[in-house]
Amino acid sequence: MSTILHTFENGTALAEGLADAVRARLAAAIDARGAASIAVSGGSTPKAFFQALSQRELDWAKVTVTLVDERFVPQENERSNHGLVAQNLLQNEAAKAHFVPLYHAAATAEEAATMASQSVAAIGTPFDIVVLGMGTDGHTASFFPGGTRLKEAIDPATPRGVITMEAEGAGEIRLTFTFSSLQDAGLLVLHIEGDGKKEVLARAEAPGDEAEMPIRAMLRRATSPLQIYWAP
Repeated sequence: MSTILHTFENGTALAEGLADAVRARLAAAIDARGAASIAVSGGSTPKAFFQALSQRELDWAKVTVTLVDERFVPQENERSNHGLVAQNLLQNEAAKAHFVPLYHAAATAEEAATMASQSVAAIGTPFDIVVLGMGTDGHTASFFPGGTRLKEAIDPATPRGVITMEAEGAGEIRLTFTFSSLQDAGLLVLHIEGDGKKEVLARAEAPGDEAEMPIRAMLRRATSPLQIYWAP
């Protein structure tokens, strides 16, 4: 599996550069198939990228946006990834995009995951674009070290779809796409900022157990090249 590093001078340049790359891939998919799909991550890192992408001209009505993972909380909750995307990406030009949430108001997270798997199946596979983040513990998506279903989540034999995950550092129960859902995206991006994250990435690239730093599953076994977008 290959990685390609794209380095930018600062966070602003990174947000603009990634927005340009994503817009070009979405436009190419629309030209080829009349539709495009993108799965994005939450957290503080992607906000500037979301805002830049929201201003790119594109036939956004043909774009479907979903989440790589989500907390089992409603959109109104301040920790909701849906809320973050609604406020920062589904604005301006991108307000016309179609959004498919992972959270559903079900009695249990398991039921919500089943409902999400059914609704996202209509998007089609593979995704045109997946934008991943990475935590300082080496997690990506909701593949947390020590996660209740980590082995299942990163097993390539586990089917595409959404499963639940609980982990000590995760807070709420999570809903996450499986490894098989994400690893073959047309454009597979790892979006990280700061020297600290670069050091975490260097550790992940060294030998070691995938369960200790689950980003290793993507680094080692994704079938699409992992495009690393980084700025200090």
